Amino acid sequence: MTETPVKTPGWFEQEKNWQMLCHLSSFAGFLFPHGNILGPLVVWMVKKDQIPFVNDQAKESLNFQISLTIYTLAAGLSSLVLIGIPFLLALLVFGIVEVAQASVKAEKGEKHRYPLCIRFIK
Repeated sequence: MTETPVKTPGWFEQEKNWQMLCHLSSFAGFLFPHGNILGPLVVWMVKKDQIPFVNDQAKESLNFQISLTIYTLAAGLSSLVLIGIPFLLALLVFGIVEVAQASVKAEKGEKHRYPLCIRFIK
């Protein structure tokens, strides 16, 4: 017989905050290299066994950031012949908009699925 954990007052708010942090932590990439991947990875490693909803959203954020990094590397290589420069700018805007949308959904307690996301971690 398994015992269900006791939910303290405000537990849903804490879950939503952690879920939002899964997405917002990807902005750490603007502060240091690979922070966009390390931020969601740290949140996932800390909370994956405690909050299933955060486990799902942290993996989603991590997968999106890995995918975005791959797309950025491809666009960066394409920029050697100048065609990749518009793609780099588009990826920057796309990444910021998607993370913002995911964070708003997380604040509401909703799941978000990123488009164009390769799901490396299942």
